[in-house]
Amino acid sequence: MQRLIKPSRLLIFLAVFIVSMLIYVVELYKLQIIEGEAYYAKNESSQVTKVVAPAARGNILDRYGRVLVSNSACNNITIDTTDLFAQEDPNAVILQLIEATELYGDSYNDTLPITKDAPFEFTDMTYLQKSMLEAWLKANKMASDATAVEILSRMRSRYDISNSYSAAELRKIAGIRYEINNRFNINTTDYIFAENVGMGTLTYLMEQDVPGFDVTTSYVREYKTSYAPHLLGYTGLLTAEEWEQFADQDYSLDAYVGKDGVEYAFESYLHGVDGVAAVTTTVDGVLVGTEYEKEPQPGNHVYLTIDIGLQEVCEEALSSHIDEINAERALVNENAEKYGTESEEMISGGAAVVVDVNTGEPLALASWPGYNAATMLEDYEALVADENAPLYNRALMGVYAPGSTFKPCTSTALLAEKILSPTTTLLTKGQFTKYIDDGYAPECWIYSTYDGITHGEINVAQAITYSCNYFFYNYGDRLGIDRMARYARMFGLGEKTGIELPEVTGQMATPSYKEQYEGIPWYNGDTLQAAIGQSYSEFTPLQMAEYCAALANFGERHSASILKEVRSYDYGNVLFERESEVLSRVEADDETFSTIKYGMWGVVYDQASTLTDIFLPLSVQVAAKTGTAQRGEGLKNNAMFICYAPYDEPEIAIAIAVEKGGAGATLAPLAAEIVDYYFRFKSSTNALEAEMTTLK
Repeated sequence: MQRLIKPSRLLIFLAVFIVSMLIYVVELYKLQIIEGEAYYAKNESSQVTKVVAPAARGNILDRYGRVLVSNSACNNITIDTTDLFAQEDPNAVILQLIEATELYGDSYNDTLPITKDAPFEFTDMTYLQKSMLEAWLKANKMASDATAVEILSRMRSRYDISNSYSAAELRKIAGIRYEINNRFNINTTDYIFAENVGMGTLTYLMEQDVPGFDVTTSYVREYKTSYAPHLLGYTGLLTAEEWEQFADQDYSLDAYVGKDGVEYAFESYLHGVDGVAAVTTTVDGVLVGTEYEKEPQPGNHVYLTIDIGLQEVCEEALSSHIDEINAERALVNENAEKYGTESEEMISGGAAVVVDVNTGEPLALASWPGYNAATMLEDYEALVADENAPLYNRALMGVYAPGSTFKPCTSTALLAEKILSPTTTLLTKGQFTKYIDDGYAPECWIYSTYDGITHGEINVAQAITYSCNYFFYNYGDRLGIDRMARYARMFGLGEKTGIELPEVTGQMATPSYKEQYEGIPWYNGDTLQAAIGQSYSEFTPLQMAEYCAALANFGERHSASILKEVRSYDYGNVLFERESEVLSRVEADDETFSTIKYGMWGVVYDQASTLTDIFLPLSVQVAAKTGTAQRGEGLKNNAMFICYAPYDEPEIAIAIAVEKGGAGATLAPLAAEIVDYYFRFKSSTNALEAEMTTLK
């Protein structure tokens, strides 16, 4: 019978086992007996602290995967409040920290809405700043109308700020004490004093042996583009008010959250899950080791519907146009001051929006004036003080009378309600005299501009092409305001667009609106003005772009959702993918829309058009409508322009609004530049989109 185990192998196994045990016993004896006392002393002289390991925020990308916002590692200075308030004079420590950051050009967090220099006055406050100050005043039993000087005086006593500190030093110290106090109304949590500080500041603080602060590693948002600031938004430290919103989402007390724009709208996707790290240090503060108890999980990546190349073109075209016009008007105003002639208003703002006709997706949302998103917080006071309100997103929040760009909507209602047919003609007379006995007889623009000339006998398509006010006074009066408003709602005018960002809905002029906000009845003249896009009608540029897309799309209006896709932090999984959503359909047949679209084609290519030379060089044909919205006697009109292209197979729709821009036709070169870019670079963007698809 053959043995299963040979004696030689058994002996080898026993020898290896015995040697291993001897090594183990020797090492154990060395650790516990010989070096045990040293290790015990080392253990006693070190401490382990559990800290939050912040997760990297997800990236924001455009529709083709071009990164717009990402992260970069940074050093933050945090105030250890327990250590700080154990100091003999914590205010002196705070002043040292402030002076160090100022010395090396770093900024620190101070949202106290009082000017930094005497005479101390309130700065323009955000809603959050106002609510925080009101809470502080209430907690400190001060009147809500207390002056800035009175508040600082109360802070001097409240925070034991010695009279030896100057007024300027008082303001600096008070700002940080206010921040620490307002974080969560407790003084036992670390407070992020300064973010993304340079090595100069850190080295100086360490050399000066300043107590009460720690240096932590985190992430700061890095903007890869200088465009789309109103769209992208920004992040900031979680506030006490926001803590209630995120308390059940496992956010740390020092979490960064989206404050505006895409950063705010898609916070749930972008914000990762923080980890927990055990940090071991000696009593002297020397780092011994770091061990993750819970690894941080980065946030997910958000892809927008925006094409950043197209966004850039829109912003540059808008800015160049406005700068050129303002330069001309500035020269006029210089001469007006010299010679006592009439001056002109300067353009104060504008917006340009491009949407996909077939999906409703915004491809560009440009607002002028803009700002640098990367330095927005540092520039905040100057931006708020700017009379042109650069922080104001005019593409979504600005509302403007549509002027004649509304006439295609009126025409849709007229045709759909069978008040006229595509072949119905009207002999226009220039002045509409039906209500002359009531003292109201509005005139067509051509009648008053060219001394009694009329548009003659025209049909509805020609009325759109020539923008004949008389035609729309006549038939708008027959249509009535209720039916006119119903079709405006179908087009989404005065309605929410479906975008995830804050937007103003504006309003369609109606008797109920006038009664509610003006307290006076509706007159027949109001209906006539509403028919040509005046009266109380005001819409956003995004609404106007989606309205134009619906005209091009035979009445189908899509959601303007800006979220195209969400991918996991490793880009491996698609967590969300946008599907086109129809919000409404205009109740009209294809012949109606074909007639209106032909009228818009005539705006550009009719033999009498002044726009033909602008659009003729393009590779596609364009259908458009101009609008000049009156603002009142002696005031410069707002300029409006909508168009879509190509005329026969529409892909994009554009809306441009310029405050005090004058005639809508002056915006045609901007639209042509945008259309030209889109179709010249269409093949390259298609390649980008195909590349993006293969990554899924």
